[in-house]
Amino acid sequence: MQVIGLSALHAAMEGLAKSLNAATRTATAQASHLLEREIKQQLSTSSHQKGTPTPSSPGDPPSLITGTLRRSISVKGPHPLGMGRWEAQIGPTAVYGRIQELGGVTGRGGATELPARPYVKPAFEKLAATGALTALYHSAWRRAISRH
Repeated sequence: MQVIGLSALHAAMEGLAKSLNAATRTATAQASHLLEREIKQQLSTSSHQKGTPTPSSPGDPPSLITGTLRRSISVKGPHPLGMGRWEAQIGPTAVYGRIQELGGVTGRGGATELPARPYVKPAFEKLAATGALTALYHSAWRRAISRH
């Protein structure tokens, strides 16, 4: 990048900021869909027939029965939070998705204590540990910077 004069510097910096903002949006979208796939993989680790006892242990992801929970995992966004800041929401729309992830009291009169069977947090932790999410952002930002 060659810049001559203050107005050229200002224009170059604005262009770089716009490129980095677009790169961050792209990386957020890619990371969201990568996480969506990993969550669905977590929900595919065990299965059983409807009406039979669940084989998954507390602390392990819930077992696949009908596939409704897995199908309900979706991405919303990314949505802008300001220049260079984006968010996306990844998770279930099935009403029982939260209690499966976190555990809690359920049933008539709170008669049943359901242990946590997390599937979102382990998916995120797996991707974070491999550096896959960070790599998406670094790659997107390198490409944006190299164009200027």
